[in-house]
Amino acid sequence: DHHVNYGSSELQDRVAFVQTDPGQRDASIRVADLQESDTGTYQCRVKKNTVAVHEVIVTVQGESAPAVPPAW
Repeated sequence: DHHVNYGSSELQDRVAFVQTDPGQRDASIRVADLQESDTGTYQCRVKKNTVAVHEVIVTVQGESAPAVPPAW
């Protein structure tokens, strides 16, 4: 059972897990149609036995923004 909180309804249709089953220890996401307004801090919380929190700061620049590295 996976729960995703997008934080913003604007992201909901543009965010997807890279792997079909993030329970396989890869919770990487892909954001489609990046926009400068997507710049900010993104947080991933994974709860199995304990809660692990990872934060990534994403800066979108121009039309050829760098890819976001996997969180894991």
